Amino acid sequence: MKTKVGVVSLGCDKNRVDTEVMLSKLAQGGYEIVSDPSLADVIIVNTCAFLESARREAIDTVLEMAHYKSGNCKKVIVTGCLGQKFGDELFAELKEADAIVGTYEYDKICDIVADTLNGCRKLYVSCQNGLTFGSRILTTAPHVAYLKIADGCDNFCTYCLIPYIRGRYRSVPMGQVVQQARELANGGVKELILVAQDTTRYGQDLYGQPKIAELVRELSTIEQIRWIRLLYCYPELMDERLLTEIESNPKVVKYVDIPLQHINDGLLKKMNRRSDSQSVKDLFDKLAQRNIAVRSTFICGFPGENSETIAELKAFVKQYKLRNVGFFAYSREEGTAAAKFENQVSERTKQRYVRQLYKIQHDVAEQLNREDVGKTYECVVDAFDEFDGEYYFYRGRTYFMTPEIDGNVYIASRTQLETGGFYKVLINGAQEYDLSGDVTE
Repeated sequence: MKTKVGVVSLGCDKNRVDTEVMLSKLAQGGYEIVSDPSLADVIIVNTCAFLESARREAIDTVLEMAHYKSGNCKKVIVTGCLGQKFGDELFAELKEADAIVGTYEYDKICDIVADTLNGCRKLYVSCQNGLTFGSRILTTAPHVAYLKIADGCDNFCTYCLIPYIRGRYRSVPMGQVVQQARELANGGVKELILVAQDTTRYGQDLYGQPKIAELVRELSTIEQIRWIRLLYCYPELMDERLLTEIESNPKVVKYVDIPLQHINDGLLKKMNRRSDSQSVKDLFDKLAQRNIAVRSTFICGFPGENSETIAELKAFVKQYKLRNVGFFAYSREEGTAAAKFENQVSERTKQRYVRQLYKIQHDVAEQLNREDVGKTYECVVDAFDEFDGEYYFYRGRTYFMTPEIDGNVYIASRTQLETGGFYKVLINGAQEYDLSGDVTE
């Protein structure tokens, strides 16, 4: 009988890719992967440690999985960022965990599982200089895959723990990225979503200058790939070469994720961001001229935030009418420079700022969706919903929608559609963040 292993993956899509690599190594090592934790002999929890809330979720999940030890489960193993950053503390205090594994030990995961089953409780954490890369078992829909092109970060924003967890920026060599993309495409993937802590910096460490535009161009030569999507682009590195590549390359969706965090010059400087208000506005004017949709994220309540800086951010959101925006209350993280800043903002005030900004963005999104009615968009079908006797109903997305974080297009068709297929859809309805329409071909 094969040992059954179940994996719970928490956190970001970069962590998801690490989980998929780990799943592949376990399967190649002779373990059976199960999705139901009640059937697992070993449960692995791959954790996030970016924010206090993520760390709480990780601990709660480990404790929840430990309850399965009253049934089939023999061991619970904790992997990922939580172990990498807080391994010693975790190993001493979280007795429910039978092994603590950092972010650069996944190549050894089969041996770690075997040793843990043999009664060896151990901490596995090494220096921050590895790269998790290799064959994967996808946990996304079969036609979509995240492609992690680098790990670590050199930006050292004052609010962020990532450089202290994941280390300095390290790009995956372009040949390896393209080879994995070809393997994914041969397996049925049609949409590649490029991720890193900073995708625009890709190649700086290997080639002496950013090579993201060249990488995108190379990936677009893969015949089976229909869409290439760019997440986590830093504004100061969105140069003319990259803008032209996005605009002119038919396989690159006209959508970028640019995490701005704020628009006030004083706060941007305190955050150790490299951009300023005017350069961001100049960039967003160029993006609008090229009809490139933008997703962004903003931190509300950073130390020194006040009614004037929030008013500046509100005006930016109203003016630039971004397709998709996330607002997050600042989290004071021990070990970051910003945790020691004066003029910390109360939790109540931070949450009020978040609510105010989401109200503005709600109105912006509704307006943009109403303007979409009557337009025809190419959409990818993600999943079948139901058949009502006359119509088949599906969930899909158009170019300005990233899976799980943005909206959906609810698609009606008199004939069956292929999951992972691309179809022209006439938009005839708009909801708060979603659209609906009929297939026109």
